[in-house]
Amino acid sequence: MNDEDAQTPSAGEEIHIPRSSIQPLLVAIGVTFALIGVTISWVLTILGGILAIVVIVAWIAQTRRDIAELPVEHE
Repeated sequence: MNDEDAQTPSAGEEIHIPRSSIQPLLVAIGVTFALIGVTISWVLTILGGILAIVVIVAWIAQTRRDIAELPVEHE
């Protein structure tokens, strides 16, 4: 076995696939409510904006946790 064989990753390397999530749908609903609320009611705008912001923050936090769990060689 030479040095090149020792550095070559194995053929069965694990592939990271993110988990399924409802967060993209919730962000879309929040943004839609906020945009519809601009023409109907400021209350709907505020509620849609709050929903979108809360879900985006949670989505970013989940993504950061998922990235932190990856093996070192994926960085």
